[in-house]
Parts: sequence; structure tokens; C-alpha cells
Amino acid sequence: MKDFFISGIQQVGVGTADFRKSWNWFIEMFGIDIKILEDDTVAERMLPYTGGQPHKRHACIAISLQGGGGFEIWQYSERTPVPPAFEIGVGDLGVFAAKVKCRDVVACHAQLSAKWSQCSPVASLPDGTPCFYVKDLYGNCFQFVERKDVFIDEHRLNGGIIGAVVGVTDMDASVKFYGEVLGYDKVVYDVTGSFGECPLMPFSAQNYRRVLLASSKPREGAFAALFGESTIELVQALDRAPRKIFEGRFWGDPGFIQICFDVTGMKALGEFCASKGHPFTVDSCPGDVSFDMGDASGHFTYIEDPDGTLIEFVEAHKIPVAKKLGWFIDMQKRDPRKNLPKFLFRMMGLVSREKIR
Repeated sequence: MKDFFISGIQQVGVGTADFRKSWNWFIEMFGIDIKILEDDTVAERMLPYTGGQPHKRHACIAISLQGGGGFEIWQYSERTPVPPAFEIGVGDLGVFAAKVKCRDVVACHAQLSAKWSQCSPVASLPDGTPCFYVKDLYGNCFQFVERKDVFIDEHRLNGGIIGAVVGVTDMDASVKFYGEVLGYDKVVYDVTGSFGECPLMPFSAQNYRRVLLASSKPREGAFAALFGESTIELVQALDRAPRKIFEGRFWGDPGFIQICFDVTGMKALGEFCASKGHPFTVDSCPGDVSFDMGDASGHFTYIEDPDGTLIEFVEAHKIPVAKKLGWFIDMQKRDPRKNLPKFLFRMMGLVSREKIR
């Protein structure tokens, strides 16, 4: 048995040019309204990706009780965010779409398209799974994928994040990385063809190799039931040379800035990643002490996939359940493999639900 385990996708980071505007949009359109933490301090540990200088930023993480990972909404506070210099297209290097859990694609599409114009028609993934795509206020693309499972049923049509779509240059190297390091060791499909189901993005009619990866074994850990199963879709452009999405820009600038995984056993995970040729590039706690993240504390690290896409690991030490009541959970004093009970998440829903402001 390994001395570490990965419980699932905790969140996908979404850099924005207007924190409050984006935050309200995600509440209204996606129902992502359970705020787990909010932090408005200086990012001091990300110097390799912020030009060697610390920068103040405003960030929050929010989830849906329907299940899936969360959204980390992120904006520089004292630096003007730099948008990409080109329109991001299918196959560009990095995360170019995030996967969102949807219990009924047709109904959800009707609901969203009635109030937002940037929705693609309903289509199917190569394995026949119903899907459609939505672009947010700043052009970030979300792939809504039909999944019937629900963590806590709030009678909503969609939940949170259940994966990402990642542009790569060497499919075999990337399949190996996501399989060996992150546990996505099951190939759901491996096809060549267009990305025609997403006309919202440039180059969708060109040819690509698409590989969808899942995990052959169930995830475990305190949040595993909330996060649920996730997939990573790797996309390699065959008709053009893709561009790096964050070329010439900083981590935190607009776009999908990282895929974040909830983990247990960070030290052992670091040794494992290094043995696979992917050592930590950022370590918030080299001395194994907790890093304060505003309403929570823990240990975060980063590695890069073969094309430089950022993968974050977070080991939670303290999380808020009811901040106003001073109720926090010390994650280091409980069985790390045991799921947190649902009543705690229901309590979060009662005291941490945000409204549009």
C-alpha cells in the first residue's frame, strides 16, 4: 500500500479579470454557491510562475452540494490581469475546457441557453455520452457531461467539476503521466477525428487524437464521495502546431490556471512524483508545517505535466464547516480514509451559501 492517496479533483482554478463579476456569474448560471474559503492576501509561494515576485490576489473556492469538485475563482488585486494574446482553440496546450457534472443534458441545456447565448447545441462525446459546451464571461469553456449520480440532491440540474480537457503535444507521454502519477489508468476511448461537438471554439473541425482517461479503482478519502469519479480528456492536434495557453503570462491570469487534487500523505507523494520525473516545483510547507489559507489551512504543492500544465496537490489540515459559529474540522485528527458525513456538508449549505451581490 502506498503512503499517500489522491481522493479526486478538489477544484479547477479559473483566473478572471473581475472577481466579483465572475463569482456572481458562476452562482447564477451554474449554482456553484457554497463558499468553502475566501482569501485576499499575498501569493508568496508561487514565485516560479509569477515572474519571481509575490503578488496580492483575491481568491475563493466554492462547491456544489450536488457533487463534484469546486471552482477556485482567482484575480490579481494590484496587478492588471493579462488575457491570452490569441483566442484559445481546441488542442492548445493546457486546460482548454473544464468538465461539469450534469444529471440531464437536454434539460440543463434548455435552462442555461434560455439565459445565456454562449451555449453549443446538445451533442455527444465519442463514447456516446450526451454533452454540450458553455463559454463564460471571459471565454472559458465548460463541457457539461451527463452523469446521473448526485451527492446531496438539491433538485438542480448540474453539479461541480468532474474533470478537464487538456491539450498535449505527445499523447503517449501524457497518457503515461496521467496514468502513473494521478491514477487515471483506464482508457475509456482513444479516437481520431474532429472536435465537432464544440463549435464555440476555433479549430474544432480539424483532426485530433482524443483519449479519455478514468480511474480503474475507486478513490478514497474524506472528500472522495463529494468529488466523485472524474476523467481527464487528452487532446493532441494533428493538423496544426498548438500554442501554449499561458505563454508569456503568469499563473493566475485569466484562464484555467490549474487542476487541483485533494491528497493525503504529501511527503510520500512528493517522493513518488520525483521518482517519476515530476518533482514538486512549488512546496508551500517544505518544513511540513501548515500553510494558512485564510479560513483554512493545509499543505499545497505543484508539479507540471509533460507540457507544463500545472497540477496542484492540496492536503487539508483544517477546514471550516460553520465559520460564523467557529466550527472547524481538524483533518489531522481523524481517519483520513473515512468519508466525512453528509450532515457536515448540509451544514455548510445552511451557513455558507452565497447569494448574488
